Amino acid sequence: MKMVTVSILLTVLFVSGALADYPQWIALYMTAPKQMEALSGSCLQIPCNFTPKDEQKFNSKIKIFGVWIKNNVDFGKNPNNVIYNSSGAVSIYPMSITGNLSQRDCTTLFSNLTTNYTNTYFFRVEREPFKATAQHDPLQITVRDSPWRLDITIPGDLKEKESVTITCSALTPCPHSPPQLTWNLQQDSHNKMEQNTDGSFTTKIQQNITLSDTHDGKKISCSARYPVNQGKDTKTAETEETLNVSYAPKDTSASISPSGLVSAGSWVNLTCSSRAKPPVSNFTWLKKSRDGAVKVSEGEIYSFNVTDGGVYYCVATNDLGNQTSAEIDLTVEGKVTQHLAVFLIYFLIIF
Repeated sequence: MKMVTVSILLTVLFVSGALADYPQWIALYMTAPKQMEALSGSCLQIPCNFTPKDEQKFNSKIKIFGVWIKNNVDFGKNPNNVIYNSSGAVSIYPMSITGNLSQRDCTTLFSNLTTNYTNTYFFRVEREPFKATAQHDPLQITVRDSPWRLDITIPGDLKEKESVTITCSALTPCPHSPPQLTWNLQQDSHNKMEQNTDGSFTTKIQQNITLSDTHDGKKISCSARYPVNQGKDTKTAETEETLNVSYAPKDTSASISPSGLVSAGSWVNLTCSSRAKPPVSNFTWLKKSRDGAVKVSEGEIYSFNVTDGGVYYCVATNDLGNQTSAEIDLTVEGKVTQHLAVFLIYFLIIF
C-alpha cells in the first residue's frame, strides 16, 4: 500500500513539475510529439493526451468534443483554421479522433495525406462550460512524398564465430498500414511493429547471424514498401550497409624461391602468406627435427644460405588466433646425389 501511495505521489509531482513550465494563463495541456512526419497517400496516427488545468471546471458528466486547428490558434479571426470537430460540425480535413476523450485520450487518425497538409496544428477541447486550446503545445506535421531512410543497426565490434543480431527499422507513421520490410539476408524475416515511448510506431525485422570471414565486406540491404492510396500503390525505400568482420589468419601458405633442387651454399627465400583482419602481426618459421619443431626465424620472409635440406613450415598470428601452413621440403642437390650413391652401394652389396 505504501509503494502505491509513493508511486501516485511521484506521478503527481512529476506532472505538476512539468506543468509548472507553462504560463499561468494556459488552461489546457497536450502531451504529444512536437514534430511528426508522414507519407503522402498514407495516414498519420497522432498519439495524444490532454490535461485541463482546472479540473473543477471540467465536468466529466457532460459530453466532450475534440477540435483540431491549423496554422494559428486565433480561429475567431480565421474560422477556416478549424479543420476538424468531433461533434461533426466541421470536417474539412480527413481526421477522426480514435481515442476516448472522456479518458483524456485525444489520439487522432489523419488519413489520405497530401503535402498540402504540412502545417502547425493545435488541439482544443470543448465541454461546457470548459473550452480551451492547448496553444502552448503546437504539433508540427510534415507530409513528404518519399519515404525515410531506413536504419540498419549492426553491433559495433564484429568477430568471426560470434552470433549477432542485425536489425532493420522503418518509421511507421501509419500503424494501420505499416511498411513491409525485406532484406537480402533472409526473405521470410518476420516483420514486427513496436510502439515507441512517445506513442509513435516503428516496424522492424531482425536476423541472427553466426559470423565468419566470408561475411567481411558483405553488403546488407534492407528495403521497405509503404502502401499508399488505400493499398493501390507502394512507395519504396532502401538502405545498404557493409559488414566489417575481424577474423583469425586464413589460407596460410609457405613457398620457396628458387623452387626445385637447390645447391649447397646458395641462398633461398621462404615466404609465408596469409589473409587476416586485423593483419597478421607475426610470422614464425619452424623446421622439423627428430626432437620436434624448432623455431628458426620470424618474419614474412626467411632468407638463408643453404647447408642442408629439411622440412619447413610457418605460423601466421594475429589478435584473434593463428594458422599453420602446409609443410615445404627443401632439398639440396648435392645431398640427393650422395644419398642416391649410398643407396646404390647398399643395394649392390645385398643383391
